[in-house]
Amino acid sequence: MAGSDEEAVRRRARLTALLADASTEALTAAGGRVAGVYLRSGVPGLLRLSVLVGLPGPLFRPWWRLHVDRPFPVADAYRLGVPVVLPNAAETMRRYPQLAAGLPFPFGSVYLPVPGGTEPLGVLTVLHPAVSDTVDELFDRDVLARLAEGLGAELLGLAGGDTSAVFWDGEPLCVRPPVSGSARAAVGRFSWDPATSAVRADDRLHALLGLRPGRFTGTAAALADAVAPADAHRILAALRDAAAGKPPGAPLSLRARDGTPRLLDLWPAEADSAGPAVLGVVFDPGTSAAADGAADLLPQGVFCLDRLGLIVYVNPAAARLARRPGRALLGRALWDALPWLTGPPYDDHLRGALLSPEPVHFHALRPADEQDETDEGDWLAVSVHPGTDLLTCTLAPASRMDATRGPAPDTHPSEDTVARGHAMAPLYRPIALAIALTDAVTARQVSEVVMQELLPAFGGRRLAIYLLQDRHLYLAWETGFPHGFLIPFEGVGLDAHLPGVETLTTGRPLFFESMGQIAAAYPGIALDADEGARAFLPLIASGRPVGSCILGFDGSRSFSTEERTVLTALAGLIAHALERARRYDDEAALARGLQQALLPRRLSAHPRVETAGRYLPGTQGMDVGGDWYDVVEAGDGLALVIGDVQGHGVQAAATMGQLRSAVRAFALGDRPPDEVLSGTNHLLIDLDPGQFASCCYLRLDPATGRARIARAGHPPPLLRCPDGRTRLLDVPGGVVLGVDPQARYPVAELFLEPGAILALYTDGLVERPGADIDDGITALRLALAEAGAAAGRGGVRSLAGVADRLTATARHATDRPDDVALLLAARRPALPPGG
Repeated sequence: MAGSDEEAVRRRARLTALLADASTEALTAAGGRVAGVYLRSGVPGLLRLSVLVGLPGPLFRPWWRLHVDRPFPVADAYRLGVPVVLPNAAETMRRYPQLAAGLPFPFGSVYLPVPGGTEPLGVLTVLHPAVSDTVDELFDRDVLARLAEGLGAELLGLAGGDTSAVFWDGEPLCVRPPVSGSARAAVGRFSWDPATSAVRADDRLHALLGLRPGRFTGTAAALADAVAPADAHRILAALRDAAAGKPPGAPLSLRARDGTPRLLDLWPAEADSAGPAVLGVVFDPGTSAAADGAADLLPQGVFCLDRLGLIVYVNPAAARLARRPGRALLGRALWDALPWLTGPPYDDHLRGALLSPEPVHFHALRPADEQDETDEGDWLAVSVHPGTDLLTCTLAPASRMDATRGPAPDTHPSEDTVARGHAMAPLYRPIALAIALTDAVTARQVSEVVMQELLPAFGGRRLAIYLLQDRHLYLAWETGFPHGFLIPFEGVGLDAHLPGVETLTTGRPLFFESMGQIAAAYPGIALDADEGARAFLPLIASGRPVGSCILGFDGSRSFSTEERTVLTALAGLIAHALERARRYDDEAALARGLQQALLPRRLSAHPRVETAGRYLPGTQGMDVGGDWYDVVEAGDGLALVIGDVQGHGVQAAATMGQLRSAVRAFALGDRPPDEVLSGTNHLLIDLDPGQFASCCYLRLDPATGRARIARAGHPPPLLRCPDGRTRLLDVPGGVVLGVDPQARYPVAELFLEPGAILALYTDGLVERPGADIDDGITALRLALAEAGAAAGRGGVRSLAGVADRLTATARHATDRPDDVALLLAARRPALPPGG
């Protein structure tokens, strides 16, 4: 087993190396800024980004997964098997408006299928500077084509010619692009335990110092020699002083072995930290502009990011404005070090700086320091200047902004503050909202999209969505309004003289530049204390009234003709999305009711056997699926059943119900396990629902503990013995149900001792994207051992408590792609005579 694990690790390493090399070569050949490879995933029709060179992974997260049927160039290149070339943003907008909406920046791109037999293995992608439509040859396409063909051949060679073995199911590997000019700044972090002298260095420090795996002994002396051999004594003394609570007052200025400058900063760990006592950062400024220390003297804050979002330089002014010590920023990803500079709309600005040659400028609010009651937060003017290898960012108090950028804001600037300086941005606003709404399937999700996309686009701060039901308007979502202010408007009829009602009954949007205008048009209407503008938009889908949308703004403002047109159009998109969500909610409620009706309300009981079952729906789609479990009386024994129908939704739940009924019927007849699975297999094939299912069936004699078990493509059970040992039961199995009418299902025997716990489960409990299922089963086995031990100590009072502990992680997961079912059984000790 260890050998196979090592081989899997080696194959994974070779795969990532192939992908990284091909992407890097493509980046160089096309003169690009970003490159990557999409590969097929374990989910049919779904492509996953496997490697990304030159762009921070979090910034590209919306494009990590892509279905081959979506209208995107990656999907077309894969599905059609031909290259797709987009020289600039205008051509991208014309042919792929959804991609242009998500990345509205002036860049070009090329997408080449990676050949692999009858269909491509994936797609090689490069984003490059935009060029004119009149340019015939953007770059040597033959070179890129040869790279894609070579990658396909090497992938097939690695997989031994088996195309099904070439896939990717994890997050993308992010790779730094090759340095195009002089050496760039680099930074790495480490920790030191003075009690053992053990040093733990991160991967970036290993790379910076050239520390090869197995060649670094991990001691303070080895670290000092690697950082600056001529100054090793100073480094060791500084480490000892820092451990004693007296770190150096400023970073140590050192010289590497080749004479280049290096900086070392040390500080003691937190007093209550259980880890090493000294933390440190090594900074190698290279020959960048910041290397000579000139930027340290600037009153303006300056910091630099590499193309993966790592902070590699911070001057004192930037650290002061960010209210973070420089050592807490250096070597950290921007998302960890300065989270207030990330997320919408800031990610758009960073993407623009990485993909286009023009700098971007925007406002950002540094939040108040919770530890400082006098700190109210600061508005900062941020500029990001693109570079070949680094992004140079500047920070300044917003009050120092020059006249061309406008005065310091007294409210959060709209996302469009920067976009107005970008001629293309307004064209994408309706498209961007439309794209976001396509993924919103519930009324709540639609409302969240409107809040995230529509409000920032127009500088709004308040939102209320009312839905029509029985000729009355009921509040579905609100944000930003004073607490309790909207209560009097709940359930108003269509005869009420209110702007939210009138906009729906007339079908005309209403725009008010101030509260005074509303008061004049609707005397006596309740107004909140804010004097801001309001927009009332009718939500009408296919001529049918759906509800009303209210947008509120902090201050008085006018609405241009373009804004009124766009808002009216967006209201139509929102109405259609809400109507679709309403139908979805009705169907989902029906599906959930169907599934609850099909799952057992109680499990068959026996005086000698205790059982407990748990079911958790997936968090994607309708939250219904095909997992089930059951306990059925079978003669003088009990049948324990667990199964998993492929897929999700009403069809999977319906098929599950049919299979559960079939298995119960066979079990009540006390048929042997192999006959139960064979009969159910034939039934599923005859039904022909286009689905297959896995199942595990066990017939237990409660008196003797003897059990007979058969599997159909299902994960093997786990057993916790009374002495605390746990093991995976080696039970032979047949193929899944619904595939082969001639399938046979061998039967194995096992003995269930009193006090032992048998665990049957579906793969949703042990399988995670990008992780080996064997690791998940091992984790469940260890959790079963611990939960059983807690039961023995009195920490868990029943088998139901053990079931709760085993499903706790899955229950609290926000992203649960698959259903989870668990069935536990334990034999009780025999009662003494007369007991």
